[in-house]
Amino acid sequence: MKGRMISIILLVGILLVSASLLWAMGRFHLPGNNQDYRPVQPLEYSHRVHAGEQAIPCLYCHGGAESSRHAGIPAANVCMNCHKYVTAPLGAVREEERIAQEEGREPRILVSSELQKLYDALALDEKLNRDPLREPQPIRWVRIHKLPDFVAFDHRPHVTAGVGCQTCHGPIESMDRVRQFSSLTMGWCVNCHRESGGTRIAGRPVAPSLDCTTCHY
Repeated sequence: MKGRMISIILLVGILLVSASLLWAMGRFHLPGNNQDYRPVQPLEYSHRVHAGEQAIPCLYCHGGAESSRHAGIPAANVCMNCHKYVTAPLGAVREEERIAQEEGREPRILVSSELQKLYDALALDEKLNRDPLREPQPIRWVRIHKLPDFVAFDHRPHVTAGVGCQTCHGPIESMDRVRQFSSLTMGWCVNCHRESGGTRIAGRPVAPSLDCTTCHY
């Protein structure tokens, strides 16, 4: 009886160790593979809200993807196209309007803590005008998708061919904090080129190159 109990305990231990190893192996990445990297950003910008709920096109903020190798990070002035008027979540604004109506006063202008960071970076005063006594400061976004220096990825041919942003970046419209969805390894890219060859994307035939100099020149 004692021997059987020891055997059961050993078996359970082996199963637990095996499960832990499998879990760890699933999270193991080779050097240079930053899949699932999701750093904290200086400003909590939510793609779920902007690209998902508000359905803002990716190219509105990342217009460089059509004309440059790099999609680029939008200037803060692009944010101000909307956030000169939208200063807080709609729910909070509606609640302030309700309370103001009950109290017989004008509703106060609400500014969310995250948008205040944007206004501070642009050196704006409480009326969102430029404060001459302060200097604008860049928002130091943390880069997430970064390929090795010997890789020359170009957004232009992919956007022109109709390749959706989600093909590489995953369900970006559902992410509150952006993470690297795909491995972006050479094998991953080459497999996509192989599988796409001779097919149609967005109704157009595509023939992606498999020549090494396409990405390494």
